Amino acid sequence: MHTPLDNSTLNQLFTQARTFSAWQDKAVTTEQLHELYELTKLAPTSTNGSPARFVFITSPEAKTKLKPALAEGNVAKTMNAPVTVIVATDYNFYEHLPQLFPQTDAKSWFVGNQALIDDTAFRNSSLQGAYLIMAARALGLDTGAMSGFDNTAVDAAFFAGTNTRSNFLINLGYGDVSKLHPRNPRLSFEQAALIV
Repeated sequence: MHTPLDNSTLNQLFTQARTFSAWQDKAVTTEQLHELYELTKLAPTSTNGSPARFVFITSPEAKTKLKPALAEGNVAKTMNAPVTVIVATDYNFYEHLPQLFPQTDAKSWFVGNQALIDDTAFRNSSLQGAYLIMAARALGLDTGAMSGFDNTAVDAAFFAGTNTRSNFLINLGYGDVSKLHPRNPRLSFEQAALIV
């Protein structure tokens, strides 16, 4: 039987966790990025397909390559973040199913079925991006997930010649709490949920 997490842990993951736009001048190490991926990869996806691909942008050269694709309101926060993660979707993910789901020929379910490939890949890469946010919080990092960029430009800059496409971005580092706005409201249970 699992024990519910204590309030301190829940605060770090949910209750007091925030989306950051301003960052402390504190590096995120390569070791931390490896640890982050090792946690993220363990969370579930359909047929264990794991279609997300993560590009951890840390160098000034890579940031310069990303910058023209960003919406104006996302430039400063992204350029100042220690790491920006491109959460992308590999639409050839099913080629790895013989390795990832060896108990049956799951690859054959996808071959030639583009609608199933597209739905499964996008849904599950989105899920994996959310897992990465929670794993980052669990490791003491802060995040700022974003749309607000030109997917076509990002794909041309980072995924040319592949069947991988950008989904969304996550800035990653140690947030500057002094620059936070008050938390916006959330929908109540009655507005968003139904028990039937």
